[in-house]
Amino acid sequence: MMKIAWRPEYRLSLPEGHRFPMLKYDLIPEQLLHEGSIQQHQLFSPGPMCEEDILLTHTHEYWNKLKTHQLTAAEIRKNGFPFSEELVYREICINQGTLEAALYSMEEGIALNVAGGTHHAYAGSGEGFCILNDFACAANILFARKKVKKILIVDLDVHQGNGTASIFSGREEVFTFSMHGASNYPLHKETSHLDIPLKDFTQDTEYLGILKDILPKLIETVNPDLLFYLSGVDVLATDKLGRLGLSREGCAERDYTVLNLAHKKGIPVTVAMGGGYSENIIDIIEAHCNTFRIAADLF
Repeated sequence: MMKIAWRPEYRLSLPEGHRFPMLKYDLIPEQLLHEGSIQQHQLFSPGPMCEEDILLTHTHEYWNKLKTHQLTAAEIRKNGFPFSEELVYREICINQGTLEAALYSMEEGIALNVAGGTHHAYAGSGEGFCILNDFACAANILFARKKVKKILIVDLDVHQGNGTASIFSGREEVFTFSMHGASNYPLHKETSHLDIPLKDFTQDTEYLGILKDILPKLIETVNPDLLFYLSGVDVLATDKLGRLGLSREGCAERDYTVLNLAHKKGIPVTVAMGGGYSENIIDIIEAHCNTFRIAADLF
């Protein structure tokens, strides 16, 4: 049975004018439940990740700053969110959600987190609305518990997974693959094990052609025990920040390509939603919901 991590704290309280990005954390499960794509019993509410697990990835100095509210003004600006105790609690619940989703996926084939995909967070700092790196935390915990030997991270958010690439630089047990807008944030890109930078306004045919050519060979070569998939919908042509040109249908085919390959190979897959900033909330919700619909149909 496909399991899905969600809790009310995913919708962070923000000042007026900054709340729009938070709407999706309620609307995604509401839509999926309304249409019958998922059932209430498939949702689980993760608690906070424990300090011991966080420190397998993040530095003591950075974690201490977070938990004692001692980030500098510059660090807060770099993170992007107004700093609060609520923000830190939200992040550690999101991280635990991805960890528990990974454990569920190893039993059921797939599990998803309505939030997550915080790939800009480094071991010792956060940026770009990412405070703690959920894929990195979950992966390192799974290694520590001897649950897996090899992980493939497929990051198809429009922004390069710079924090994830940095954390796993030189690590042979994790292969990081990022396919992203070449001229988009972050200005300074880290080096993933495989980076595919795309020119502005890349559309469905070219995007999907590249993905379908590369991913099967990559999965065959890496032969992972678990696949983490970051399914950001900021690749849409309607996205305010994305600078790529995918249609909603192309985005869905992207998801099908990744999830179908994992399913055919018998590789458990854990999915986090990542970004999405289209002007029309329907574009965001429908594109994200397609990821869940495709997962439900395949698994």
